Amino acid sequence: MQMYKNDPDTEMIKKLLVAPESEYMNEAQLVFFKERLIALHDSTREHIRQAKEQIMSPPDLSDISDRATWEEQCTLLMRIVDREQKLLPKIQQALERIRLGEYGYCLESGEPIGIERLLARPTAEYCADVKVFSEHKEHLYKKEREF
Repeated sequence: MQMYKNDPDTEMIKKLLVAPESEYMNEAQLVFFKERLIALHDSTREHIRQAKEQIMSPPDLSDISDRATWEEQCTLLMRIVDREQKLLPKIQQALERIRLGEYGYCLESGEPIGIERLLARPTAEYCADVKVFSEHKEHLYKKEREF
């Protein structure tokens, strides 16, 4: 519970974590995650806007080391923008799964993903077991390609 200490939804999170399995992905939980995903979508779009604004407004730098620092910061900002732009469709897909009544269940096994995992990553599509297996398989294929 420590990681949710500063979350404005702390009370609701406590309820989610102690809810019986029979209440998994009930109406209140779906509303909670929908609101969380919408807030994540909005904040992600705002982060992208701010990063792009920073990149487009370079300071007047005459010192070569200051210019190098600025360029490095821009590179980092572009990586952040790239990652966050990839997150937006995942958020939209999660919202669509809520609409279809499929949110919270693994796309591969159909098993519940779990409240804790969804709190940590509300766009999660797979339960932890399937995700670990998938990442392990990906790691093995990557090693094979290196040889």
